[in-house]
Amino acid sequence: MSTHESSPRTGDALVRTGGVVFLVGAVATLVTVLPLFIGADPLPSIAYGVSMLMGVGFLLAAAGLLRSIGRERAAAKAVQRSGNSR
Repeated sequence: MSTHESSPRTGDALVRTGGVVFLVGAVATLVTVLPLFIGADPLPSIAYGVSMLMGVGFLLAAAGLLRSIGRERAAAKAVQRSGNSR
């Protein structure tokens, strides 16, 4: 029998969402900087705002990672407590 859990863990959704938001922000950053290199007119201010999604995505992924760590620590502590009560 496998001990691998098939259900998603606590912070997985946040990490995935953060990754997607980060990628959107990274693409927006590349698109925003590109006109500066090719000598074209700069993009509107909203494009620079979308670039800020890179940081938001990073924070979401970090929050998901911390949430997963907390969940794993709680599970390990519960196993340790049940092992000590025997």
